[in-house]
Amino acid sequence: MDDTLKDTWEKKEEISSTIKNRIKKAQARFHSNDNISEYIKEGEIEKLQEEVQSKMQSLLDSLIIDTENDHNTQETAKRVAKMWIKETFGGRYKPMPRVTSFPNMGYKSMYTSGPISIRSTCAHHFQNIVGNAWIGIIPNGKVIGLSKFNRIVHHIAERPQIQEEMTTQIAEALQEYAHTKNIAVVVKAEHHCMTHRGVREHESDMTTAIMLGHFKEDPATRDEFYKICMSMKGHG
Repeated sequence: MDDTLKDTWEKKEEISSTIKNRIKKAQARFHSNDNISEYIKEGEIEKLQEEVQSKMQSLLDSLIIDTENDHNTQETAKRVAKMWIKETFGGRYKPMPRVTSFPNMGYKSMYTSGPISIRSTCAHHFQNIVGNAWIGIIPNGKVIGLSKFNRIVHHIAERPQIQEEMTTQIAEALQEYAHTKNIAVVVKAEHHCMTHRGVREHESDMTTAIMLGHFKEDPATRDEFYKICMSMKGHG
């Protein structure tokens, strides 16, 4: 292939294919709930958003929606692309917010945080998952700022996924950034794939829990955490 033809082919390659090939070359995974930010170069996220906008417009055309004359949907493709890339799926495309730790000055007991708002998306139907998370931690030599729990949870929640895997990812991330194996996570959420389609059940929530370290090994520690959770806001 001469240079002219090669340049033409490279210009036509979609940015999603470029990023995907980069991930495959690294033998990494790119499931719906994976963070792929390390494989996205500067300036590519804007190109990806433009590509998604174009394909969203094609989807609207296939749904037989007159976006040229319907003032309500003239900007829908642009809005949805921005929402997915920058907001609701942002946890795939943005790196984890910086989480700094500092020395623990001797506190060895449990502390909890919650409710932390959950705004996620079901990977099966792309419907909302809305609820709260409660965190329990028994620190070791280092601790992180209280707001960092919220930032970690929000970053992981902003991906298409199922609640069980999200809860596991939150617990594993907290172990890493809080420098302790003693982590408890409870997530209680409403799934719009249950309330807006299918069985259309509006009174059902889903609760998932991950207990690690002392929370898993010691029933008294686990019971104390659950009692504290029940006394906190949003657990009714």
